[in-house]
Amino acid sequence: MTHHLLDYATRIREQGFRLTPQRQLILDAICEGDQHVTFEEICRRVQAKSSAINQATVYRTLEFLSKLHLVTTAEISGDKVYEIATETPHHHLVCRSCGAVESLADSFLSELSARLRQEYHFKTELSHLVITGVCAKCGGDNG
Repeated sequence: MTHHLLDYATRIREQGFRLTPQRQLILDAICEGDQHVTFEEICRRVQAKSSAINQATVYRTLEFLSKLHLVTTAEISGDKVYEIATETPHHHLVCRSCGAVESLADSFLSELSARLRQEYHFKTELSHLVITGVCAKCGGDNG
């Protein structure tokens, strides 16, 4: 996934902050991988470009970017992973047998969100949900 299609500098400025070189490096490091990148992978990529940026800075910056909803986090197969937030939330189906990860469109959860709001007066924040189970290849129900 690439963040170059989204104007993060403007989105950060609109919230009263600026896009520092450290923040840019961390966004770049997330985008260099596939969709999901661990903290360790992000640190390794950032420090390869700037050894002056330590793990504490990476951690604080990831927390900052998450609070601004520019980066999302999830726990997949026991690892906390990060990815660039998209305009439309998406979710993941994770097989607990083989670890396969499949994307799930947000539309699958809109009815659940509406029911929770109606019946429990609870406004959900389903921005990056991970649902575990067993995929078809590993013996999940095919019908």
